[in-house]
Amino acid sequence: MAKVLVIAEHDGATLNPSTAKCVSCARAIPGGEVTVAVCAADATAVAQQAARLQGVHRVLKIEDPANEHPLAAVLAPQLVQAAAGFSHVLGPSTTYGKDLLPRLAALLDAPQVSDIMAVEGARCFRRPIYAGNVILTVEVDESAPVIVGTVRTASFQAAAAGGTALIESFRPTSKLPTHTRFVGVSQAKTDRPDLQTARRVVSGGRALGSAQGFEILYRLAEKLGAAVGASRAAVDAGYVPNEMQVGQTGKIIAPELYVAVGISGAIQHLTGIKDARTIVAINKDPEAPIFEVADIGLVGDLFEIVPQMEKLLS
Repeated sequence: MAKVLVIAEHDGATLNPSTAKCVSCARAIPGGEVTVAVCAADATAVAQQAARLQGVHRVLKIEDPANEHPLAAVLAPQLVQAAAGFSHVLGPSTTYGKDLLPRLAALLDAPQVSDIMAVEGARCFRRPIYAGNVILTVEVDESAPVIVGTVRTASFQAAAAGGTALIESFRPTSKLPTHTRFVGVSQAKTDRPDLQTARRVVSGGRALGSAQGFEILYRLAEKLGAAVGASRAAVDAGYVPNEMQVGQTGKIIAPELYVAVGISGAIQHLTGIKDARTIVAINKDPEAPIFEVADIGLVGDLFEIVPQMEKLLS
């Protein structure tokens, strides 16, 4: 039987949806028994949410005042002890997971499989390479005692609620490092949905021309109840902050609706939206690559089309 430890991502009060998608990946491993580890200063609320996910057998609460902020250097030594006896350790391929899991793999002296998009067997996985142009099948050697993996959350549906997992406390005895300390968090404040988990996303490109140009997207997003993203070109031009970037070097997302406004469709951007269910493209260039993947394409001036869409939604 495969014993899979899923590292929960959360904000201290709410479980991130990426964890439920990691649970789905873990359940796809043949014979997988899923345990979720929650590291926090007070893990009770988040642990209860994790316990309600279908397919979760057990939840480990790893509580320590040092866990109030998710520092990889602090969490990894504790998770090394928690991972004893497990055959797999999984976490989301998000900023949090990409920071924590490689460190954990190094401390476990274990191989890491990054961006898992499909499970072919207990030691066999598929992942994208070359900006998603090639799908690679990776098989981990039998000599590896444990496999560490980051899960491409856009490739998995979230595990549904309805579980009744047992919650246990786990107290690591490892000495925590002091060379890393929390200073602060700098992030944009918005009432819009989180870009990584939103069902609808409106994204803009360099064609918007300025930060002020993005205002028409914010208004459209408000009508749609959508998050707002951007291409790398728009981010590099300084129109929006980098946490809004969608693509290979930004966020990989899988919304039900993705509206690309003034985005040409470079391969790096398309990599980030390939799992979107419906893609709508607005661009004045009929030869723009984005139209090759769009389900609906509108050729025209975005500064005329977007206000018309907003008006129709009023």
